Amino acid sequence: MALKTFVAASLTLAAFSNAQSWQDKAVSVDPTAECLAYSYAPVQAMISNYPTIWQIANLQTADTNAVALFNTLNSSIPQIAPKGTPMGDFSNVTPTYPATDPDCWWSWHQCTTPKISGIADDVTRCPTPNTWGLTVDDGPNCSHNAYYALLDYTHYCNQQDYLQQQNQKATLFYIGSNVFDWPLEAQRGLADGHEICAHTWSHRYMTALTNEEAFAELYFSKKAIKDVLGITPQCWRPPFGDVDDRIRYIAQALGMQTVIWVEDTFDYEYPSLPSTTIDQNYQNIINKALNGTYDTEGILVLSHELENFTMSENMKWFPKIQQAFKWITPLAVCNNNTNPYVEQGYTYPNFAQWMSGVRNGTLLAPTASVNAPVSLPFSSGHAGSVSTSIPYGSPTATAGVTGTNAAAPSNSSGASSLTAISTSLAAVLLTTLVGLASGAVLLL
Repeated sequence: MALKTFVAASLTLAAFSNAQSWQDKAVSVDPTAECLAYSYAPVQAMISNYPTIWQIANLQTADTNAVALFNTLNSSIPQIAPKGTPMGDFSNVTPTYPATDPDCWWSWHQCTTPKISGIADDVTRCPTPNTWGLTVDDGPNCSHNAYYALLDYTHYCNQQDYLQQQNQKATLFYIGSNVFDWPLEAQRGLADGHEICAHTWSHRYMTALTNEEAFAELYFSKKAIKDVLGITPQCWRPPFGDVDDRIRYIAQALGMQTVIWVEDTFDYEYPSLPSTTIDQNYQNIINKALNGTYDTEGILVLSHELENFTMSENMKWFPKIQQAFKWITPLAVCNNNTNPYVEQGYTYPNFAQWMSGVRNGTLLAPTASVNAPVSLPFSSGHAGSVSTSIPYGSPTATAGVTGTNAAAPSNSSGASSLTAISTSLAAVLLTTLVGLASGAVLLL
């Protein structure tokens, strides 16, 4: 009997090591099997054009488009000096940093309204009252199957019959290096209908980086998602929330809206915080909902796909969150952004549809394409530049808004005071416009 069990386990592990589709990697909730390393041919074919995984990104790569784009953009980036170290030591900055916070540095006093005109405000909330914006950082994690199954309620019921009757989606902020470490797990996030955003290449404190490094961290995280999943994200979240107007400007130049949060579960501090403290953090957010704190606006909440503990915590508290909040939605849904990617074959419900019970959108199948061209629209509003809409954070994205993209006004007028980007940038961008990804259509 023991021998049969051992042989079966060995065969299962071998199957995972040879997995070549996200479906192959979604069949088990055994962390040992899930986290067995594997080689994925498309990643092996494209990795030479990327920085070293888990190292601070730079432009010493074979990606000539990235180098040309940065060289064109660099002179217009705000003259704000880097702060501290990439590991978050700001002791050489904070004693002399001006109390007026001229850089809108979030790590200083949680500034989310840029001081430089033309840069979009950070998105921090779901506009509709009593809404929990479900955002999950640091993925994809190799052992996430039980958690993702909870989120889509097809494999995991957590002993609660009513969870099987629901279909929850989240916004997942993927680290580029994790996408390359676990590409099939990354694909599952899109296939399950979750919204995908970027979370930099190597998860460093962004304000400490040079212009080139900050650009590369954002560019290659966005490109990794495009190459492995087939979609081009238009949102990102700074690791640790560390962002200022220099970093926001670079992100906006790459067509990405900065997303922060209102409430933090602090689940990522599990090695130093007892689980009872993290439980209390969840309870404190729930208590605020119960006492009317969110009766005028909803919130985005920071949680993590970091490892089994953080995902288990979210699963444990999910039923209580459902009871305390009227709605739990992804970022795109609560802001009425039905087309969160550059590609047009991916749709999500707007908030009115979500309220009516619609949880499913239409997505093309996740498709890896070696070094696919990336659309990088810069929103400057100047003649000769390529403009883009940044649809998040609209104050009109409330429960009463209907339509396919009712709360997605153009951002070009607000961005008109940004430094002009030369027509050579437009040429670079126009040569990298992407077509729709091919593949079967998934009705989610």
